[in-house]
Amino acid sequence: MSGDQDQPLPLAGLKVVEFCQIIMGPSCGVILADLGADVIKVEPAPGGDKTRKLSGFAAGFFSSFNRNRRSIALNLKEPKGLEIAQKLIAEADVLTENFAPGTMDRLGCGYEAVSKVNPRLVYCSLKGFLSGPYEKRQALDEVVQFMGGLAYMTGPPGRPLRAGASVIDIMGGTFGVVGILAALREKDRTGKGQLVKSALFENVAHLMGTHMSGEAIQQKEVPPMPVRWSAWAVYEVMETSDAEQVFIGITSDNHWQRFCEKFGRPDLLADPEFKTNEDRVAAQERLKPMVRDMIRAHTKAEVLAICEEINIPFAPVAETKDLFDDPQLNANGRMLETRLPDGRTAKLPRLPIEIGDHDLGLRMQPPKMGEHTREILGELGYTAEMLDQLEVDNIIESQSRSATE
Repeated sequence: MSGDQDQPLPLAGLKVVEFCQIIMGPSCGVILADLGADVIKVEPAPGGDKTRKLSGFAAGFFSSFNRNRRSIALNLKEPKGLEIAQKLIAEADVLTENFAPGTMDRLGCGYEAVSKVNPRLVYCSLKGFLSGPYEKRQALDEVVQFMGGLAYMTGPPGRPLRAGASVIDIMGGTFGVVGILAALREKDRTGKGQLVKSALFENVAHLMGTHMSGEAIQQKEVPPMPVRWSAWAVYEVMETSDAEQVFIGITSDNHWQRFCEKFGRPDLLADPEFKTNEDRVAAQERLKPMVRDMIRAHTKAEVLAICEEINIPFAPVAETKDLFDDPQLNANGRMLETRLPDGRTAKLPRLPIEIGDHDLGLRMQPPKMGEHTREILGELGYTAEMLDQLEVDNIIESQSRSATE
């Protein structure tokens, strides 16, 4: 990016202590960290964040959501480990946690306890559910997608299907940031922190709001997306002559006019059944086969070029592998060369926002477990001798003793 790397980032000077794992909590933390906050990731010692060792669908979790922060490894099962955690919390502006319900209270680090020591603390609890009858339940992204109707709306009838990314975890973390920033703004006026909550299930309900209002307005059940009655007649994936696929959306009368003119179909423009979008929706069973045949007469490259030329909504049907070298994602250095667990690097996308001239880039690679333990504790006043003893007693773990990843 061409941003100014020397000017302070928006959240510079903000200290965040993070008790988080998997996606929801770290996705909250990575936003705060990318915006300039000093995010201290508290990892369990021994072993560290279990996300580091996940495979399959979860193999990329740690690399994606843990950049730009420092790692301290503490044994919270020991009083001295808890004492260190409490010292960190006492000096923090923000605490984030997504442990199982009740865990932080059992550790003596729940909101009621720590707010007495640090009344200015903004404490963000990221859970499966907000306050209510379900609040003690544990939940996962996939659980709430089924529970909240999103899986029903995503798959074809009778085959509910979770979304192809952990959208609710990430959305829950993002709304956690919204709550944190609002609470920090209020602290500017009142001098007091407060408890902020974001939860998976309620985030699904937020996404489902348009379907709920649509069902209430139409007074009939909203069908799953694969069989929905679209608001536009042409709004789907179509095949090209070289057996590829392209999504095309014709969402206005101007789109329709340019489409027919470019493809040499004045007869469709003159057809009274296709005059307006509403007319085309009503006649879509007759219209769609003709449009599909028009697209099928051209290669994927030709269709993409035509759609870009006439400026209608379109998209190639991309796979994960296609994103690494996408020209738009790579423009202005937006992809971040991020270290993977085995030491290799891969280009991963940065936050999907631009803020003035700020460079919201990669300042620190995802940390090795305990990489900053000694540095952070040194800031709290611990001497080298004290740190050596804490390591011998297995209270802390630092990179000097951790296995290199």
